[in-house]
Amino acid sequence: MRLILAEDSALLRQGLVRLLEDEGHEVVADVADATALLDAVARDQPDVVVVDVRMPPTHTDEGVRAALEIRRRWPGIGVLVLSQYVEKRYATELILADTEGVGYLLKDRVAQVDEFLVALERVHAGGAALDPEVVRQLLSRSTHTDPLGRLSERERTVLDLMAQGYTNASIAERLFVSQSAVEKHVNAIFDKLELTPGTGHSRRILAVLRYLGS
Repeated sequence: MRLILAEDSALLRQGLVRLLEDEGHEVVADVADATALLDAVARDQPDVVVVDVRMPPTHTDEGVRAALEIRRRWPGIGVLVLSQYVEKRYATELILADTEGVGYLLKDRVAQVDEFLVALERVHAGGAALDPEVVRQLLSRSTHTDPLGRLSERERTVLDLMAQGYTNASIAERLFVSQSAVEKHVNAIFDKLELTPGTGHSRRILAVLRYLGS
């Protein structure tokens, strides 16, 4: 996998470079600000970009704005955002823009190397990788919104895992149930969210977007 890292902390950036190269990936560029990131992406066309939310000069939202620009200009490039905290507005904006090849992890997750690498592979494969804490906080603001209130506790758990990018088979494995049981819950979610088949759009993506964005 060819990667570009954008992180203003030199210590963390170099640590990530070492980690990813040890895992056999190629880090084609590592940069410290959003302008350099966009220049590097245009030049090197990586498979995935790993980017911090807050970067110079203002340390507010330069990183995530660059991530959105990358998704707009080069939709085939995966974007994995790293943040110290759950930035609800930024996370929602990124996720609502697209759920394919997008990830949002808390930096603490980087310390859990295996989970970080799995998330990176998932983004590279065109999937979504959302930190469970990000999903939990995004979902917390939608608990008073119908028709989400119609979902059972188990259905909310399944949708939570769908929002993190897990497949039905992976959800079944994590919940220790059969895949057919998960499929029943997913169909119930579609019904309760009034997502009818034959619309030409993925009901799975629509369900996640409605859950996170309502």
